Amino acid sequence: MTEIGRGFRGKIDDYFNSSDEIAISISVSGDGEYDSCCFGVDSADKLSDESYFVFFNQTASPNREIVLGGSGADTVYRVNLSRLPSHICKLVFTVSVDGNGVMGQIRTLTAKLSQGERALSLGLTGDSFHSEKAVIAVEIYRKDVWRVAAVANGFNGGLSALLKHFGGEEDLSGAPAAAPPPAEPKKVLLEKRLEREAPQLVSLVKPLKVALEKHKLSETVARVALVMDISGSMSERYGDGTVQEIVNKTVPLAVQFDDDGELDLWYYGSRPKRMPSINTGNYKEAVPADWKQLMKSLGYGNHEPAVIEQVVDEYRGGKLPAYALFITDGGVGNENSIKKLLIKASHEPIFWQFVGVGGFGYGVLERLDTMGGRYVDNANFFALDDFRRVDNTELYSRMLEEFPVWLSEIRRKGMI
Repeated sequence: MTEIGRGFRGKIDDYFNSSDEIAISISVSGDGEYDSCCFGVDSADKLSDESYFVFFNQTASPNREIVLGGSGADTVYRVNLSRLPSHICKLVFTVSVDGNGVMGQIRTLTAKLSQGERALSLGLTGDSFHSEKAVIAVEIYRKDVWRVAAVANGFNGGLSALLKHFGGEEDLSGAPAAAPPPAEPKKVLLEKRLEREAPQLVSLVKPLKVALEKHKLSETVARVALVMDISGSMSERYGDGTVQEIVNKTVPLAVQFDDDGELDLWYYGSRPKRMPSINTGNYKEAVPADWKQLMKSLGYGNHEPAVIEQVVDEYRGGKLPAYALFITDGGVGNENSIKKLLIKASHEPIFWQFVGVGGFGYGVLERLDTMGGRYVDNANFFALDDFRRVDNTELYSRMLEEFPVWLSEIRRKGMI
C-alpha cells in the first residue's frame, strides 16, 4: 500500500489497471452522522447527467459503471472507468456531515483506492479541516489518461454547497435535481442580502460593484481569506477600530465571491491561528473584545511564513480559486522563506493580495513584481497610510486590480 497526502496527483495506470474494476473506499470515524457521494461530472465540472450522481438513494449509475456499497461512515464504490460514457470526465468522491457537526470534529478520514494487492491510501484527521460541512476527498479525472488527485478540501455549506458547485440543487425527496434556472445577478443578490443581514454594510455595495464591473469579476466564484497581522506594533490599529473596518470592507467581497458567503480568517503574530469563519451574522465579533490577550498568546512578533503555510494547506488543490487578503503594518523579515513559499504556492489556485497599513519595512513584499521562479504571478502589494480614509471605490479597485489577470492565467494553464 502506498500512502499519499493532500495535493497528490498521479496517473491511474502507474498504480492500477484502468481497464479493470477499482474499489474506492471512504471511512470516517467521529461522533457525527456521515454520508458519502460520488459526482460524475462533465468537462465543465457540472452534474449535467443526474444519473451519474451515486449516493445512498441512487446506488448505481445506469450501466453499473459505478456501484455504491455500504452506507454512512463506511462506503465502497466499485468503478469501471473503461465503461464510463465519454461525457463523464471526472468522478468526485465526497463526505458530508449532518446536523451541527463539522469536519474539524472528525477523528479520522481515510480514502483508499485499491485493486487486488495494490492500494493508494489518503489518511486525514480533524486537524486537516475546520468548520467545513462537506469534503471532496479524492477525484479521478480524464486528462489524456485517467488520473487521480487527493483533494481533501471542504465546503462550509455541506451537501447543498457541493450540489450547487456541481450545478445541481438539493431535493428534499432525496433525489438529485437538475441544474436550476438562472438566478438573479450576483450584484443584485449582494445588495439584498446585506440589506437583510448586515444593513450597516450596504453603503459598500455600490463601490464594490463599480470595481467588480471594471475588472469583469461580477460573476466570479472564489473562496476568500483575510489574514490579519496581530503583532505588537498593530495595537493602535486594533484599538482605534481600523482592523474592524478592514473586516467590514472585506465581508461584502466574501459574500459576493464565496460559494457559502463566508470569510476565512487568520490572525498571526509570532504564531498563526485559524479563527472561526466570518459572515454577515458575526462579522462584528471578528475582532475579539480581548484582542490584547489574543495578541499576547500569539506572540508580539510577526512570522509571515507560518501563516502563509497554513493558508496554502487550506486551499491546496482546490477546485475554486482563492483570494487571500493579507494585511500587515510591515517589519517583514524571513525574506528567503517568504519567497520560497510564494514560488511553491504559485502552483496552487491562490492569489495573494498583500496590503500595508500605515507601516514600513515591507521587505520582499515590495519586490513581488520582480520575483522570478513562479509558475504564475500570484501576488500583488500596495501600501496605504490609513485604510479607513481611502475612497472605497479606489480601495476595491486596487484590491482587485491583478486578480482577474491571475484568474485568466491559471485558467489558461488548466489549474482550475
